[in-house]
Amino acid sequence: MSGGTPRCRSRSPPPQERGEQILAVFDTAFGQLLAADPAAFRVKFRKMAHSAFAFYRGSACLFYADLEGEREDGPFLDERTGRVWIHGDLHAENFGTYMDANGRLVFNVNDFDEAYVGPFTWDLKRLVASLALLGYAKALSDDQITALVRLCGAAYRERIHALAAGARDEEVPPFTLDTAEGALLGTLRAARSLTRFGLLASMTEIRAYERRFTSGGGAVDLDAATRYKVLAAFDGYLETLPPSSRRRPDSYRVKDVVGRRGIGIGSAGLPSYNVLLEGNSDALENDVVIYMKQAQVPAVSRHVTDPAVRDYFRHEGHRTVISQRALQAHADPWLGWAELDGAGQLVAEISPYAVDLDWSDIDDPEEMAATVADLGRAAATMHAAADDESGHSLVPFNTERAIDAAIAADEEGFTEMLVDFAHVYGARARADHQIFVDLFRNGRIPGLR
Repeated sequence: MSGGTPRCRSRSPPPQERGEQILAVFDTAFGQLLAADPAAFRVKFRKMAHSAFAFYRGSACLFYADLEGEREDGPFLDERTGRVWIHGDLHAENFGTYMDANGRLVFNVNDFDEAYVGPFTWDLKRLVASLALLGYAKALSDDQITALVRLCGAAYRERIHALAAGARDEEVPPFTLDTAEGALLGTLRAARSLTRFGLLASMTEIRAYERRFTSGGGAVDLDAATRYKVLAAFDGYLETLPPSSRRRPDSYRVKDVVGRRGIGIGSAGLPSYNVLLEGNSDALENDVVIYMKQAQVPAVSRHVTDPAVRDYFRHEGHRTVISQRALQAHADPWLGWAELDGAGQLVAEISPYAVDLDWSDIDDPEEMAATVADLGRAAATMHAAADDESGHSLVPFNTERAIDAAIAADEEGFTEMLVDFAHVYGARARADHQIFVDLFRNGRIPGLR
């Protein structure tokens, strides 16, 4: 088999030993946040216990701990392809819609909280392992899962090659309402049916002729000192916006601010705030909701030791924004960073047009195949966006050409590497999920006994 031998391909340790490994990795990744907010992590871990896929989504730290040392493996990684902008948590449910800076609805990769600089193969391996888990949950045979992974890898390869060869936008267009098909088009249409007014109605109310946040639903009133600090951080955030985002001065007038409890799979224990802003007119239905949340340490960063990468970022908020701008064409114009109590903050709009790809009704084999191929193309487009034209000195070369050349050296081996990894790590994640559930329900996780 070409492509090197992943560390995770070795014999899995006995369940008890693997359980200790999982606890050690989780303590490193979550220990401080868990100690600060155990209740949030009880919710996070119960969500992770729901299924092997949910466990996989919430345990990127374990995935990268298992991959540690693979940087030197295989013919696909060199001094360039081992050091590109990567998503960091590229799984089958981290795709969806967004309204880009040009007002166009686009389907693409989303959720860049884990983005960093590292080997491009790590993104692809995380994606195909998630496809194996998804296929297993839908009772697909191993051969069917293999076929899906091959499709994904081939679509990625085809798109990277086209982009490296200088394909124009009309030849490899983004997934929009005009170009998408199948499940992607359905997701875009669902996003188009949503409205800003609907989002505002779910979070705010009109009081004394002005819009304000409603109480409850996870909103937390702030004391005067905290409110002052959040508003000061917001002022600093405005300085990080690109000039093209600064349209109408009134759009930055703050109407209200509240705290939020972050209890999602990826946000447990992280402080978060919502800021209500004047919209682009005096009409109340144009108001904008911005979120500000403490950015997390990306799991992959613990396994990329290059000091030039680590020293490039001011803090995790800056790292998240720079990475997203590099990986996402025409990113959210509200995307920026701030600093609050010494911690980096990610700031962006709560978009009414964000809809995640929903796999629950994608069961037809042909539809699954078409969807998986499109995800491979989207991943390639994302990697290609982060090249020497991105304006960032950290990755000063053409990414798609470097990746294209690396794959061309062993195309068959590239596909077989992905297939093998998908099956091996999918099986490991299913076993790890059961170990994790037993640890959790038996009170073995420190701080949650």
